[in-house]
Amino acid sequence: MGDLIIGVDGLARPPWAASSELLREYYDTEWGMPITDERGLFERLSLEAFQSGLSWAIILKKREDFRRAFAGFDPDAVAAFGQSQIDQLLQDAGIVRNRRKIEATISNARATVALRAAGGLSELIWSHRPQHTPQPATLAEIPTQSPESVALSKALKRAGFRFVGPTTMFALMEAIGMVDTHLLGSHRRGSSGIWRQ
Repeated sequence: MGDLIIGVDGLARPPWAASSELLREYYDTEWGMPITDERGLFERLSLEAFQSGLSWAIILKKREDFRRAFAGFDPDAVAAFGQSQIDQLLQDAGIVRNRRKIEATISNARATVALRAAGGLSELIWSHRPQHTPQPATLAEIPTQSPESVALSKALKRAGFRFVGPTTMFALMEAIGMVDTHLLGSHRRGSSGIWRQ
């Protein structure tokens, strides 16, 4: 099975998804499943930005605190945040207290609201879906970015978004099912219903 680990339930997962109950649950039920609604995409975009330089496990453990701190990732509510909210967030031990990432999340909420006049966040992101998805047999074969993630990064930056580099956008594309990087042999391969293997 190469880079896959067979769990006690007999299902094959990559090592990162077998390392804790929290990550296993996320992998089994959520990661790689299609997300197309504005709020869901804004949340994933925000969490991927906060994850930059950190482990996903840290972000996942703090996810409910992030949701509380950022008004359930309602773009309209977060777009209205001002200096007092920034000051509060910088004191909130439940989240990652990084000023640049906090300010970027607020800025990205404003950009999300502004995008509605041009079709919206979902249309912009999903217009970068590739024609083909990777078919990795090993972890080493999973790309960290793609021509589409580079193009998505540039498009989002033009629309005023921050912390949306090509690698972060490829991670977003994986998380929302735009690409399927589940390893061949994983019990989750093809589960999004978007890609037929």
